[in-house]
Amino acid sequence: MDFGIRAYEKRFIEGCVRVWNGIVDEGIAFPQENRLDEATGHAFFAGQSFTGMLIEGNEVRGLYILHPNNLGRCGHLGNASYAVAEGQRGKGIGERLVRHSVAKCRELGFRILQFNAVVASNAAALGLYEKIGFTRLGTIPGGFRMDDGTYADIIPHYIETGEDH
Repeated sequence: MDFGIRAYEKRFIEGCVRVWNGIVDEGIAFPQENRLDEATGHAFFAGQSFTGMLIEGNEVRGLYILHPNNLGRCGHLGNASYAVAEGQRGKGIGERLVRHSVAKCRELGFRILQFNAVVASNAAALGLYEKIGFTRLGTIPGGFRMDDGTYADIIPHYIETGEDH
């Protein structure tokens, strides 16, 4: 299950923050609006149920965060976000991250991995999630405010990860 992915280590914080902030700065995929610095980034990545990094050479090529999507009676639902470094996209890194996160969900006891806000214009993500077997849950019109102030539709997804599925 390793897919060349390892658990977050603080010594890679600079690369993790750089890759994550690249997605935040694009303003078209993550709900976060604020950039991370090394201190806030370490707290963020270390505070997840799991943060996975794909390292090649000594460079962070991509990473993901995994945590509960909700709490209490819905705490068995996981949620994840993925970031692939600019210049590394289209090389299969995203697929490795997603497949690893599905397996990690199962390992951590999450029965379902749910994405709340896949932006409808993110064709690469939509195609990947379909390929892996995620189910689309419909469309929420205008559910994501783009960086330019316009609104885009979002398409929530899920995949069952529990052993009984």
